[in-house]
Amino acid sequence: MDSLVWRVLPLLAILVSFLIFFYFKDPNTAQLLIKLSSDDDCTLLPYDHYWISSNRIVTPQGIISGSVEIDKGKIISIVEGYGKKGSSKQEQVIDYGEAVVMPGLIDVHVHLDEPGRTDWEGFLTGTRAAAAGGVTTVVDMPLNNHPTTVSKETLGLKLDATKNKIYVDVGFWGGLIPENAHNTTILEGLLSAGVLGLKSFMCPSGINDFPMTTIDHIKEGLSVLAKYRRPLLVHAEIELDSKNHLEPKDNGDSHVYSTYLNTRPPSWEQGAIEELVGVTKDTIIGGPLEGAHVHIVHLSDSSASLDLIKKAKSRGDSISVETCPHYLAFSSEEIPNGDTRFKCSPPIRDAFNKEKLREAILEGHIDLLSSDHSPTVPELKLLEEGDFLRAWGGISSLQFNLPVAWSYGKKYGVTLEQLSLLWSKKPATLAGLESKGAIAVGNHADIVVWQPEVEFELNDDYPVFLKHPSLSAYMGRKLSGKVLDTFVRGNLVFRDGKHAPAACGVPILAK
Repeated sequence: MDSLVWRVLPLLAILVSFLIFFYFKDPNTAQLLIKLSSDDDCTLLPYDHYWISSNRIVTPQGIISGSVEIDKGKIISIVEGYGKKGSSKQEQVIDYGEAVVMPGLIDVHVHLDEPGRTDWEGFLTGTRAAAAGGVTTVVDMPLNNHPTTVSKETLGLKLDATKNKIYVDVGFWGGLIPENAHNTTILEGLLSAGVLGLKSFMCPSGINDFPMTTIDHIKEGLSVLAKYRRPLLVHAEIELDSKNHLEPKDNGDSHVYSTYLNTRPPSWEQGAIEELVGVTKDTIIGGPLEGAHVHIVHLSDSSASLDLIKKAKSRGDSISVETCPHYLAFSSEEIPNGDTRFKCSPPIRDAFNKEKLREAILEGHIDLLSSDHSPTVPELKLLEEGDFLRAWGGISSLQFNLPVAWSYGKKYGVTLEQLSLLWSKKPATLAGLESKGAIAVGNHADIVVWQPEVEFELNDDYPVFLKHPSLSAYMGRKLSGKVLDTFVRGNLVFRDGKHAPAACGVPILAK
């Protein structure tokens, strides 16, 4: 019996070698030299030391033709010159040819809704979708989950919920609400527990246990954040009149998008930002709030609101701003009646506003992009009723960040280098992720490999890993930019519609 086993084992090893070789061999993407290694469920690769080669590698110094050496999850060398690599013939090489090798995307504005609302999304589906879209790190928002993340204890619940569920790395924003703004002990406990910064709303959030903050609450929060040198992210809208903003004006039809649009005018954003820049003047070097930073999320208004931010930056305020792909892709005029997939707040505005946002991207006035992935359940989106005033507001888009940003961005002049800056380097800087955001020696090997020229349709046959694909406003669109492979800390977590067997992403906590 023992002799039979020893005869069979070599044959099995050869068979497994061939199976792995043909599993990874894809003439349309990469030729892979295979070496059998330990069976690691965290990755689709059988080794942890290898090279990636491409004619288009996006680095901080520009696009190069060359190779990137990865060992134990980190980038250990970068060699210019296509085909050049280490001297050993035994080294493993993935040759991607003309496919683009770029830092993995970092999405700093994502609602994954766990714990408490996994019927909306959840860590498992959300991070699988992220990996399929080339997003290697997300920073989860403190609301839409239940309970909201507003204390050390509730952060602990969120961390517990991530176990064995995250395919990419996940950081966390804490919530700034009136209760903890006036209680330094709670706020410092939350920050000491590792949130990367705080998030607040200047208008009702729509979540009962996440009440809005006033400018006085924000001042209190910034005074604490200054000690930790972490940012405050702000939903910058203020209701300027006493009327309920959900009530249509002039008896407008709630199935018509313009009715909803008129309930949240640009003046709401402008009013909130006017208050904020009255405070950010103290964040200048030598100011009483030096060390604090204000980041305005999902800017929609490209006129007076953006002008206020530009002025604050010019005087040295520590302030930054993001916008989202849906504000750059869509305009109010094209949103069909009753199609509540497009409802979000602030709202998608007109085509002129969209063009000005695009100009601001190219001119560098908008610092970064994020998805504001905000899913829900179909019954709250009211797709059949088509009532814009009553439907849940939020765009579901996490898996499509890269192809959407590229498909629309290339039309107005966005380059691969700018795309990487907006989606990787600057988000990493905002969140304090020093080892992420660039293909550079010493950084985590967080990498997306994709084909910018390849077009595809987001139809029912396309593999979507979001909890509720039908809620996304991008379904039915033709996009450019097919994601081939996604690496997180050197682990190949996604390839050709398949994820690694195990979810081995890492929760990120500030030190």
